[in-house]
Amino acid sequence: MIYGVKIKKLQPHADERGCLTEILRSDEEIFEKFGQIYVSLNYPGVIRAWHYHKKQDDFWAVVKGMIKAVMYDSREDSPTKGEIQEVFMGEQNPVLLRIPVGVMHGYKTIGTESSLLINLPTMPYNAADPDEYRLPYNTPDIPYDWDIKMR
Repeated sequence: MIYGVKIKKLQPHADERGCLTEILRSDEEIFEKFGQIYVSLNYPGVIRAWHYHKKQDDFWAVVKGMIKAVMYDSREDSPTKGEIQEVFMGEQNPVLLRIPVGVMHGYKTIGTESSLLINLPTMPYNAADPDEYRLPYNTPDIPYDWDIKMR
């Protein structure tokens, strides 16, 4: 696991009325601070990658569909520099994923349904000075192929 990445298993509470799943609480160890919350709708097969932040951590939860979240540790001072980590998350694997400052990340919606990804970053978005540094999804700087791997 890439240094600083945290994964919290989410526990759905289902009954005859439906289901409730807590995503993040301010009294949990994984919580850092609140910046903002937003949701992204992603069509099947869409890749949103690569980028990293210098100031904020991201906290992702997928509440509909499935994604393959991929992280690449390019931090010079990290004990896991050069490592790749995949996390399959969504309805079949409800988790909260913490992506630390400096770790390149992106995701691909997998399966036949759109996905809804909720992000709870630790900083609000600043349009005048965005904390977002991007590379193309197919950059040769990151040794990763987004195709489905037949295992």
